[in-house]
Amino acid sequence: MTNTTKHLPAEQRRAATVNAVLELAARHNPGKITTAAIARQMNLTQGALFRHFPNKEAIWQAVMAWVAEQLLKRVDKAARRAPGPLAALEAMFQAHIAFVVAHPGIPRMLFHELQHPHDSPTKTMVRNLVQRYRQRVIELLEAGKNAGQLAPEVEADSAAVLFVGMIQGLVVQSLLAGGPEQMEAAAPGVFALFKRGIAASGPAGNQFQTGESP
Repeated sequence: MTNTTKHLPAEQRRAATVNAVLELAARHNPGKITTAAIARQMNLTQGALFRHFPNKEAIWQAVMAWVAEQLLKRVDKAARRAPGPLAALEAMFQAHIAFVVAHPGIPRMLFHELQHPHDSPTKTMVRNLVQRYRQRVIELLEAGKNAGQLAPEVEADSAAVLFVGMIQGLVVQSLLAGGPEQMEAAAPGVFALFKRGIAASGPAGNQFQTGESP
């Protein structure tokens, strides 16, 4: 961060703090990120940082609020531009992968929060994000069934679990590999398998499987 960070308005300072935390989380264990490290990343004193956040938990909540807002905004935008529900699912999947690749610190922070044995405000925010995300997937799956693009026996709740699990699995493998390149390379093939498993066998399903719009 440059010296201009010192002179940002309050709202921009909060956004800069979120960015600093995500940059640190991409390189370090989130559990070991201190407010002193965040302040150094921003070229600030801890006192200046605490004028905007009362404690570290408040910083973590700000980060999770930003992640939830930005992720849902991006996947919703991608889904709205798609020509049909199954194309929307694929667009949503691709947008999510792109978001994680652009911000590799996010999955590290999410997994760090979820592994805590006790609830916290930040962990509750993560849980709520996952629930809201799954609901969007379920709605698209139901729309796909109504449009005849999905096999009628597809159970939307289970398919949504699989959808989210595919992304989580790709993220975990990218963390093990040390970078997002593997996730980007594997994502198209993974989603293609998912498509073949849920698509209807009629004309609408065949169009989807061959990549044509309905």
